Amino acid sequence: MTNFPDPFYRWRPHPWHGLETGNVESGIINAFIEITPFDLVKYEVDKATGYLRVDRPQQSSSLPPSLYGFIPRTYCGNRVGALSEYTDMGDHDPLDICVLSERPISKSEVILTARVVGGIHMIDNGEADDKIIAVLNNDKFWSDAHDISDLPENIRQRLRHYFATYKLVQGEEKTVTVEEVYNKEKALKVIDASTEDYDQAFGK
Repeated sequence: MTNFPDPFYRWRPHPWHGLETGNVESGIINAFIEITPFDLVKYEVDKATGYLRVDRPQQSSSLPPSLYGFIPRTYCGNRVGALSEYTDMGDHDPLDICVLSERPISKSEVILTARVVGGIHMIDNGEADDKIIAVLNNDKFWSDAHDISDLPENIRQRLRHYFATYKLVQGEEKTVTVEEVYNKEKALKVIDASTEDYDQAFGK
């Protein structure tokens, strides 16, 4: 008789609801990656099935500056919105995360362990759409990065510029603003609020 490891999933778990968040207090968390820096198409997890769905071709010519996905079992609701000075609403999606890695990672639909260093506070159509910034936890290149100030300035500017412009469409009104780049302490507060919003919306 075969002994299965514990935990063992006989079927593929839903990446939003079936994976673990990680240790929020320490800032070592799990991330499910939807998009890589090589993708010219915006992929997004389908909330019903957990598979990746093609959302749209990227509107601008710039490529994503990092791995991009979300933190499992998070939800941006009223608690996330309450942390903002610009709105009181979250975007009703999982909390987004950008993960920096020295070596190119070209595959999406992967799970990785990330170390939180900060975040970007973005407002999209009047809703808080925060982007947590993290580094690959066991990446020796980023071993000294523990807060947003430990990242090179050009990396911070690249992330900020990408999210300020990636939804721009010629002839249409701008709906996205980047209001703030914040440190690890605030990022952990945003993650904590998003896990509480998730528990309220979906249960523990």
